[in-house]
Amino acid sequence: MDQLLPLHDNDRDKVIAWAKQQAKLATDSYKKENETISIPFHPNMQIKLNEQRNFNCGYLFLQSLCSDLRFDNICRNIRNRHDYEYPFQDILLDMVYARILYPASKKSTYSFAQTLLEQPEYDLHHMYRSLSVLAGESDYIQSELYRNSHFVHSRNTKILYYDCTNYYFEIEESDELRKYGKSKEHRPNPIVGMGLFMDADGIPLAFDIYPGSQNEQKTLKPLEQKVIRDFECSEFIFCSDSGLASQDNRLFNDMGGRGYVVTQSLKKLKQEYRETALDPKQFRKPGSNEWIDISALDETNPEVYETIYYKEVPIESKKLSETMIVTYSPKYRAYQKKIREQQLERAKKLIESGDKLKKERRNPNDPARFVKKTSASINLGPVKLRNSPKINLDF
Repeated sequence: MDQLLPLHDNDRDKVIAWAKQQAKLATDSYKKENETISIPFHPNMQIKLNEQRNFNCGYLFLQSLCSDLRFDNICRNIRNRHDYEYPFQDILLDMVYARILYPASKKSTYSFAQTLLEQPEYDLHHMYRSLSVLAGESDYIQSELYRNSHFVHSRNTKILYYDCTNYYFEIEESDELRKYGKSKEHRPNPIVGMGLFMDADGIPLAFDIYPGSQNEQKTLKPLEQKVIRDFECSEFIFCSDSGLASQDNRLFNDMGGRGYVVTQSLKKLKQEYRETALDPKQFRKPGSNEWIDISALDETNPEVYETIYYKEVPIESKKLSETMIVTYSPKYRAYQKKIREQQLERAKKLIESGDKLKKERRNPNDPARFVKKTSASINLGPVKLRNSPKINLDF
């Protein structure tokens, strides 16, 4: 604008009018140059059989991300430690693309790679052979990706979340890794377990694979030691559910500048601590030191309904000094009440239907846990029936 004003009598409106006129001229010129587009068409020409004419280019943004994560440097270092002839980097990247865009078996992954804009220069058996190298270099790849991820996004490792799951295999015999254990999907197949660490933003940090028969509580310490050693994350707060909150795991995270937040079952607490936790008095609002009795709350008040109240209970044991944080949410209480009422209705229908109850029902959402079967014996004593002898009825 500063350059154009002196050329148009320092009149802003003249400059705007001139700019619009130039834009119109440029548009007309572009339309004139592109008003005729020739598309040759040959009705007698046949498309070759099995010739691929459509290509997937949606993976290109993933390719850019992998480039920022320095996959080329990682694969170059791996190449220096192994003797293979296939393009390991291309295979690894294609498996990454397929896992995100088209998760399937390795055979289907190879078929998917053939639909990409850049065709694979390897065969299916090369992909299978690369798996042993990938498994052996898994820890190195994880640690390098964590370091390189700082070039893409800042990582918040002050809080680490950990949980485990397992995967089943449709095989009949177990081996060194795939063993029989408690399946998350309740399937009678050999399984493998997987433990995963995530940072405070929910971005995966590290994972590990362990035999399906192994107790998941024992998987935390080895993986956490690897995170401390290879990822240089030594001070953080460990968070998990009660299934991974064994005393050994808590003791390990009660040192070296680390801490932990885990869930606690009220049923497993000592009676004195359980009574203190369930006492409605001595609760507080966040940011306030005023004591509150939650039994006297007016939960019809929208502000009260949305507030979460808490109290801290010191717990002492021989090896640990902990603080139990007890929370109360009127909103969550109303939600649980609604769920319980629905389960009671289902339990009533279960009784009315006369369906036979299973012997073991441990699911916390199973309405059958509200139903109990009781046997009773009733002695009516001597009973005289019309035109009948006296008999004793014992039910």
